Amino acid sequence: MTIVKDLRDGDEFVGFYLIKESEVKQTNTTPPKDFMNVVLSDASGHVAGKLWDASASDKENLVPLTLVKVQGVAQLYREKLQVKIVRIRRTTEADGVQLTDFVRSAPVQPEVLLAGIHKAKDSIADREIRDVVDYCLNKVGDKLIHAPAAKSHHHAYYAGLVYHISRMLELGEFICKQRPFLNADLLKAGIILHDIAKPVEMVSELGIVSDYSNSGKLIGHISQASLWVAEAAMRLGMDPDSERIMALQHLVLSHHNLGEWGSPVQPQLAEALALHHIDSIDAKLQMIEDAFDTTGSHEAWTPQIRGLENKAFYRLTF
Repeated sequence: MTIVKDLRDGDEFVGFYLIKESEVKQTNTTPPKDFMNVVLSDASGHVAGKLWDASASDKENLVPLTLVKVQGVAQLYREKLQVKIVRIRRTTEADGVQLTDFVRSAPVQPEVLLAGIHKAKDSIADREIRDVVDYCLNKVGDKLIHAPAAKSHHHAYYAGLVYHISRMLELGEFICKQRPFLNADLLKAGIILHDIAKPVEMVSELGIVSDYSNSGKLIGHISQASLWVAEAAMRLGMDPDSERIMALQHLVLSHHNLGEWGSPVQPQLAEALALHHIDSIDAKLQMIEDAFDTTGSHEAWTPQIRGLENKAFYRLTF
């Protein structure tokens, strides 16, 4: 069986895959015919595929989070690999495969990552800041442990969000040692809170995002997290207009840096600027690491990475 990252142009293959996305489209012919765009995935990566002349049964059964057996041909189209599906069916018990075998996840156990985040929260010396972080962690609850950090850009897999936060905490600790003028409690809190509402922004299962929730579409995770901070202040008897609460909200609201990237305001606290760049460097380096991990060893260059200005990256061999 062929895994996704080992597919090459011209390969004829048979394998088991998880349908990550599927969409029914119509050709421009007269009369138009139905076909399906699907994204096939396994633990090694994902690839776009086309099923021509899709039947009514195909359209009903080939839905996201369905395990399938596929016979197909890998082809380059506009310099990107995709597969032409020749035959496809849902798996059966006799195939001996299970869903979790095909789900990509963070390289560290999610429970370990979450425990580290709570340890970082407990190390915040400022009681009011610590209590706000604790309130928000309790509010998101178990959703945090399995959520991806994004739909596609970075850490887009099971437990991706807790992995992202954990790696950012490591970077934050280093920067605070190098720049001791920074308020370490505030930066630590900002790192934990900046994407805390992602699990309610996205509708996901096993780390695969199928859609954005109503609150995700209408409010978004940045504004939602800022509202949670204000809610925490009121529920905990704090002054919602205090500098601490204002600073926490500013870190959340400014961490994307620019309006066109989703930030209502730009960073105007040293800790907010640090948070933005810590978030950016972890996300961008993870995009490259993920691309290396999901690109076959026979390929010197990664595919173009949309989150990095559609640039491809070269893998050095020395």
